[in-house]
Amino acid sequence: MSPVYIDSEKDRVAREAYLQLAEAADRFEQYANPHAVRIAGIADRIAENFHLAPQDRKSIRTAAHMHDLGEAAMERDYIQRAGPLMDEERVDLERHPVIGEQEAARASADRAVQLLVRWHHEWWNGCGYPDALRGHEIPLAARILRVADSYAALTDARPFRTALSEDEARGQIIERAAIEFDPAVVTAFLSIRDLEELRSFVKSKDDFAATTADDGWTIFSSFMR
Repeated sequence: MSPVYIDSEKDRVAREAYLQLAEAADRFEQYANPHAVRIAGIADRIAENFHLAPQDRKSIRTAAHMHDLGEAAMERDYIQRAGPLMDEERVDLERHPVIGEQEAARASADRAVQLLVRWHHEWWNGCGYPDALRGHEIPLAARILRVADSYAALTDARPFRTALSEDEARGQIIERAAIEFDPAVVTAFLSIRDLEELRSFVKSKDDFAATTADDGWTIFSSFMR
């Protein structure tokens, strides 16, 4: 069942604007389905397991919509290319969370959302970017977003690569618990039994409105961008 939220008219207008930004980013990244909205749905289900406050869950959903605005703003051809990144491309790509933070500010997202966009590539073991935060230095909401983003990227097809199955993607998430992902967040994620329903749930945005860093890049290079 789709989650139900009671928002003000101002909230609805803002959410529609954020969804339009998400659609623009999805088009640039060549996702066939509403990728950012799917991340929002998965992240919200994980957040529900942690009994987060409604405002915190709202921030996570909004950050999910905006998480890759930086990539779209950079407009780099290598983002749409198959295969591993060159070293200089990888360094360049690691700028996108900071650029995304700036884009979120321009879109009048609140500071909590801006910081979640900035930190959605931080790793549990401290090998993430841009700030190399470690463990509980990373806000729980950002740790949740990291898992949701990764799972959606692994299971959403793009023109230059096929998607993994649900079981294959779950296996990748499990393997990287305590490396890239907070083990507690992974456990909460694995408790979600209807992930495929979330895939169909995001087909309409109206439904929604109702062990090293190098190793990680080798494994995820064609998925996590």
